[in-house]
Amino acid sequence: MTAAARLHPAGPLEAGVVAALQQACFPEDPWDEASVATLTTPPAGFAVIALDAQDQPLGFVMARVAAEDAEILAIGVLPRVRRGGIGRLLVEAAVTVSQNLGATALFLEVAEDNPAASSLYKASGFFSVGRRPGYYKRPDGRVAALVLRRNLDGA
Repeated sequence: MTAAARLHPAGPLEAGVVAALQQACFPEDPWDEASVATLTTPPAGFAVIALDAQDQPLGFVMARVAAEDAEILAIGVLPRVRRGGIGRLLVEAAVTVSQNLGATALFLEVAEDNPAASSLYKASGFFSVGRRPGYYKRPDGRVAALVLRRNLDGA
């Protein structure tokens, strides 16, 4: 699937597409178009969309940079195309854009009960730097978030 996926930079004008992807990937915690537009406003905020050969959206990543730190705010791949390498492409896109904006570290949070995402991030060079108990809501309670970091400066 990754051979057919291409990456497209997205900003406030594509906020509706990013918000629809975010809702499709995380229906329990949707973000509205206005919030996405605010978060993807350059120069600090950005998003990248993965598209298939017919220009249909498959996934997204949203991030922001503040001084030397960048943070992936949300990343998602549509359920029907997961485990095809699109998530890895989106992570690397966030790394590249963050580096281009001067960041030396990239952070993200992942639910402790999401081993597939944790595995992707660890394979992409992230390591654990913290834990936030009860961060994510679940139908049967709450689950901790693991705070992960990837050094972007070679350290």
